[in-house]
Amino acid sequence: MPTVLTNTGKEIVTKRLRGESGYPEPVYVAWGTGSGSSSVTDTTLFSEAPEARVAGTSSTVTTTTTNDTYQVVGTLTASANRTITNAGLFDAASGGRLFIKGDFSGISLQTGDSIQFTFRWQLL
Repeated sequence: MPTVLTNTGKEIVTKRLRGESGYPEPVYVAWGTGSGSSSVTDTTLFSEAPEARVAGTSSTVTTTTTNDTYQVVGTLTASANRTITNAGLFDAASGGRLFIKGDFSGISLQTGDSIQFTFRWQLL
């Protein structure tokens, strides 16, 4: 179940540090139903599901050193029965750049079921 900071995620970090415009904070949570293993070269989810991306709540938290981790928490709700196998954090409500992506064993959902995702990226 790898979770990776994608290459486009690295781009977001460096551009935001430089204060460049056009690189919004990556707070949009999406999920997918396809199979695969997450890679730093990924730019999309495996078969992104049709539910709209949700703007999560961002914060800084402490993992090892004070405020060394960026965190976003967001909840998605299934509009139909489906099995969720991956999730990601984007910098836009649609399209945009993929910041973090993770894959996992399928989670079967019924219509109306929800998953709360917590994405964390620790600066090492």
